[in-house]
Amino acid sequence: MELLQSYLDWIAQHEWITTAVVVGSIATIVLSLIAVPVVARRLPADYFLEESPHTDAVRKSHPVAIFVFKISKNIIGGLLVIIGILFLLTPGQGLLTILIGLLVMDFPGKRRFELAIVRRKPVLRALNWLRQKSNIPPLELPTA
Repeated sequence: MELLQSYLDWIAQHEWITTAVVVGSIATIVLSLIAVPVVARRLPADYFLEESPHTDAVRKSHPVAIFVFKISKNIIGGLLVIIGILFLLTPGQGLLTILIGLLVMDFPGKRRFELAIVRRKPVLRALNWLRQKSNIPPLELPTA
């Protein structure tokens, strides 16, 4: 009981932090409701295949542009992971924000991580349902 009271006292003393976390959590909910359908529709159907026109186009870009883009993606992804860790104090949005941050970043094993998520039947079904509503072909996944 004392622990709960000390926690409530800390919140009362740091109202701006509590307000920022609540506002951030609400913003994350709204952004995820907007971003998930947009990303599901814009993702090329062959995105998860090893050699797709999408990956070839990225490889043919200017090396400096690729470098700046990757650094920017990793900074944004890292910030999302940090914010997600802070949001673990709020219901549900911390894990979603961490997941989005990890999907934005480039790191070894990312492709395996993405495929492990997308291969889950409820996830793939939901993504393809969103794509079907916009008359976009379903996602193609590699075998095995």
